[in-house]
Amino acid sequence: MKVALFIPCYVDQFYPQVGIATLQLLEKLGVRADFPKQQTCCGQPMANSGCERDAIPVYHNFVDTFEAYDYVVGPAGSCVYHVRKHFDIIEQTPAVQHVRTNTRELFDFIINVLGVTEVPCSFPHRVGLHLSCHGQRGLHQANESEMTPVRDGQLRRLLSSVRGLELTELDRNDECCGFGGTFCVSEAGISARMGQDRVHDHVRNGTEVLTGGDMSCLMHLEGIVRRHKLPIKVLHAAEILNGILL
Repeated sequence: MKVALFIPCYVDQFYPQVGIATLQLLEKLGVRADFPKQQTCCGQPMANSGCERDAIPVYHNFVDTFEAYDYVVGPAGSCVYHVRKHFDIIEQTPAVQHVRTNTRELFDFIINVLGVTEVPCSFPHRVGLHLSCHGQRGLHQANESEMTPVRDGQLRRLLSSVRGLELTELDRNDECCGFGGTFCVSEAGISARMGQDRVHDHVRNGTEVLTGGDMSCLMHLEGIVRRHKLPIKVLHAAEILNGILL
């Protein structure tokens, strides 16, 4: 199985440790992943800003970069969703269809491709899980509260297998954090208030470490945590499953 690692722009620029943790986690699970250096942005920021036609050359570069791989794995539901759902505006050549179908979010890949349901590591902390909208409602990686009261999902199951880790139960476990890419710029006040609501839910319920599968959401929440000087650590779930020590 030939696997490529796709690292989103903001992870590459601001959270390189998440990319490293992703690679190391895959290696621990027996996957040797390549990192094609010609990869760039998936084009989502331009598309979300109303400039999707300008993103088309970026889409083509993505396909050219990854078409030779069986799977493209990225630690970000929003970027993976964009590739799978929004690359429909370019000609659907066999290469484009292959890349769209086989670009997978990290934890989806671990569970549904590798067949791994438990990761042998220890993390003795109270962990609050943030479900990103793209991962949950776009890629259907977790149950939706408007459909069922049962709280279940791919990442929740993986984290539940970690020794010593206790998941905190939030009052509103799948509410949007308010980041929304360029939404946090165009509607900064609303975005900030939504993020504050999410963080306060974690504080009320005793979260020590706030985690999730999408670093863009976590970046937004971490900014609020830092601004309010709250005693919460923010980590991508790949860091936890890779065995980070606090």
